[in-house]
Amino acid sequence: MMRLAALAALTLVAACALPRSGPNKNEIFGGAVERGGNTHVIYVNDHVTRAANFAPSYGFSRSFQTAGAVGADEIRAGDVLGLGIWENVDDGLLAGLGQSATQLQQIQVDSQGYIFVPYAGRVRAAGSTPEQLRQSITSRLSAQTPDPQVTVTRMAGDGATVSVMGKVMSQGVYPIERPTRTLSAMLARAGGVAIEPEIAVVTVKRGSDSGRVWLRDLYGSSSNDIALRPGDIILVEEDQRSFTALGALGGQTKVPLGNEQINAVEAIAMVGGLNSNLADPTGVFVLRDEPESVASRVLGKPVFGTQRIAYVLDLTRPNGLFLARDFIVRDSDTIYVTEAPYVQWSKTLSAITGSATTADRLSSIGN
Repeated sequence: MMRLAALAALTLVAACALPRSGPNKNEIFGGAVERGGNTHVIYVNDHVTRAANFAPSYGFSRSFQTAGAVGADEIRAGDVLGLGIWENVDDGLLAGLGQSATQLQQIQVDSQGYIFVPYAGRVRAAGSTPEQLRQSITSRLSAQTPDPQVTVTRMAGDGATVSVMGKVMSQGVYPIERPTRTLSAMLARAGGVAIEPEIAVVTVKRGSDSGRVWLRDLYGSSSNDIALRPGDIILVEEDQRSFTALGALGGQTKVPLGNEQINAVEAIAMVGGLNSNLADPTGVFVLRDEPESVASRVLGKPVFGTQRIAYVLDLTRPNGLFLARDFIVRDSDTIYVTEAPYVQWSKTLSAITGSATTADRLSSIGN
């Protein structure tokens, strides 16, 4: 009867797949390009480490970096101006009886770039400095009143503004003024970032172009502290780069990368290391979609388009840990550790033993 139970258990094990954390090493190799699959399975060596250690970096393009600072005094459509006009007569055109000065405040430059000044008419303001506009108004008023004296003050209007959004202390639309013509100054105007500076990424969108930089690099290099332009959108957000850990590890989760470079040894340690009861140290895989240029260097031949590559790290080799320490983990990588072969065998024996024991007990109850 026991033999029949054991035979039944073996049949059951053969018919049903035992639970496991994912594919074994042989099954991953079975999907290699050489075997008709669509994945390049590559053992990591010194050449592969050098070729694959490409880390996309943040930064601004040359068009952003070479843009000059906006003229703080240049008047634009939407700006608000203040005019002061003094007339050299007791009964002037604009001033009341017995007064010689007239103050015209909150004059907004219209969408076409003009303002209206009594007795001077419609005057072009956009594109001029306050001094140039003063001369133009003075010239027009001179035909109406003797020796007029004019002052022009540019106030903070919405003619040259940027939008600051995301993880800052005070989101809003801010004018580009003399103290806030650069990215760092505008962030300071918005109260600074509201997250840890080490994980803050700053994106600037300008028309159809955009660039981004680590906050740390913004303050570390003057070339990243770009001049702002009217209409720029500044977004501060927490870095979203991450890798996924699966298989026979101390934990299976999605792990943020932060702004540091993390190697494979550090990545494994961040999730609790290899599970000593399950992991196969010869089957540590880093699964990645490589861009064409990197894939060509790794494979040593030209390829076209993005390539799926499964990098194999054998930690039992003499320099296996050193290679893993030199191999950089990138955004969207998947680190997968296979189970040791004996684990499945142990599960099989356990299933057979458990099934046979259960069958024997049932037989005893039946007798």
